[in-house]
Amino acid sequence: MPDRPLLVRLRNWVGDVTLGLPTLERLAAAGYSLQLLGKPWAPDLLAGQGWPVHVQPKGLRARVAQLRQLAGEARGRDPGFDGRLNAVAFPDSFSSALEMRLSGLRAIGHAHEGRSLLLARSVARPSAAHALETYWHLGSALLGQALPAPGKVHLAVAKAQVEQARELRLSMGIGDGYIVVCPFVGGTFEKLDKRWPEFAIFVAQDLPPLGRPLVICPGPSEEQEAARDYPACRQLPAVRLGCYSALLQGAALVVANDTGPGHMAAAVGSPLVSVLGPTDPQRWGAWGPTVQIVRGAAPASSTSGGATATRWPTRDAVRAAVQSALAGRPAQRAC
Repeated sequence: MPDRPLLVRLRNWVGDVTLGLPTLERLAAAGYSLQLLGKPWAPDLLAGQGWPVHVQPKGLRARVAQLRQLAGEARGRDPGFDGRLNAVAFPDSFSSALEMRLSGLRAIGHAHEGRSLLLARSVARPSAAHALETYWHLGSALLGQALPAPGKVHLAVAKAQVEQARELRLSMGIGDGYIVVCPFVGGTFEKLDKRWPEFAIFVAQDLPPLGRPLVICPGPSEEQEAARDYPACRQLPAVRLGCYSALLQGAALVVANDTGPGHMAAAVGSPLVSVLGPTDPQRWGAWGPTVQIVRGAAPASSTSGGATATRWPTRDAVRAAVQSALAGRPAQRAC
C-alpha cells in the first residue's frame, strides 16, 4: 500500500489524547501514516504506539513553519498528498484550524467557533456524546464508514518504560499488589472543582487497613501537597508519563479523581475506581471494562439530572468499590 501521510493535531490534555487512541489506531489500520503533533509530554505518553510524535513549538508563526515542513516531507512521499484530506484537527479551537489553513493543509475537524471556513471539511460535533465517541465520529467522517466505537482503549507501554518502572519500584521497596492513588486534577468541570473533598482522609484511614503499598506520583507543582496530605503513600515525584503508565499497568488498583492518569489506568487495563463529582461520566468518564465509576446521588434541588451538580459519593461507597475491585487479587510479597 502506498504511503499516505496524515498530520494529526492532538488535544492538549492527557485524558483527551488517551481517549483519542482508538481513532488513531483505526486510521493507522486504514493505511494512513500518522504524524502526530502535541504537547511536550505527548511523545513519552505515546512511545509504545510507534507513531512519530512532534512537539509543537510556541507561537503561531513557529507552528505554521513546523506544519509546512512536515507537509513538504509528506509531499515527497505521496504525490497525491494535496489532492485529498491530509490533516485532522482533534482540538475544537479556532487556532488549530487556522494553523493548518495557513500551512496549506486540507484538514478535517469539528465545526466550532466559526472555524468551518478554515477547514477543508467541517463535521458537526455529535451532541451529548462521550469524548471518545466524538473523536471516533471524526475518524468515521474521514474514512467514510460509520462503525460502533470500541469498548475499550489500548495504550501501549514501551518495554523500556516497563523496565524503568520496575527499577523504580525496586529502588523504593514497593512490592506487588500496590495501589496507586491519583488525587490531583487539572482544571475544573463547568467551573466546579473535580477534587473529591474526602480523598486525603480516605487514603489515610480507609486504604492502610488493606495492607497494600500505597503509591502516589505527584507532578512538579504537586509534591508539597502530596507530602502534606498523603503521608501514608510512597512518593514517586517527577515520573514521566510513559513510566507512569507502566506503574499504573502493574498496579492491583488505581483510585483516581477525574484526571488524565485515571484515563491512562483504564487504557492499560488496570482496575480503576474513578471518583466523580461534577463531571458527567456520559461525556468524560474513563472508558473500558476495568472501570468502576463511583458518583453520589443527584441533589434534590437539581432539575437537570445533576449534570453540573456536585455529586460526590460517600467514603463507604468508594470503600465498597475498592473492595470489589480487589476481590481475588491478593496482596503479594514485597520486592
